[in-house]
Amino acid sequence: MVSKRIPMKNIDFQKRSLKITLVTLLVYLILVATHEGEFWPFSIYPMFSQAGNPWTRALVLDVTEEPDSLQWLVTPADQLHGTPVSLREVGVDQIDFSNFVSKTGNWTEERKQALLIMFGRENLEERQWMVTKVQGKLTGENSVSITVTPFLKLTADSVYSNPTLPEEQYLQTANRNRQ
Repeated sequence: MVSKRIPMKNIDFQKRSLKITLVTLLVYLILVATHEGEFWPFSIYPMFSQAGNPWTRALVLDVTEEPDSLQWLVTPADQLHGTPVSLREVGVDQIDFSNFVSKTGNWTEERKQALLIMFGRENLEERQWMVTKVQGKLTGENSVSITVTPFLKLTADSVYSNPTLPEEQYLQTANRNRQ
């Protein structure tokens, strides 16, 4: 029986490699475990993984008391026409709602009706809620521009599209800027 000799140099390299791998794994586990599974270079949150890129989110405003002439105006974030609606109070998840509004490209009647179902018609009785798209982008080195664009107005029985937006805003398909 012939025995093979493993050179000492090879064993040292294997031990060193194993030690480096274990230290790296330990550091990673400590960082991720102490941040509830989120470590910013691998984050799902746009503030980390997409820093500096334009973004779109959705906001719901109660425009019941607002004049019709102001309801469809695009405004900066600090000049809203209407009062923000707490989605939590009506049982709607903010992230799911925002993704639904900002990522839907083809606003069919079924999609519009899905919004009414999502909010519950009973929450819209005698109310008018405006679904807006809030878009932010970096301008200059240290400032962010935020605009609020009215998109869909909801009442207990109808969904209205913004008459000032081009029809293409409601019928986009594959070539969307997914943010």
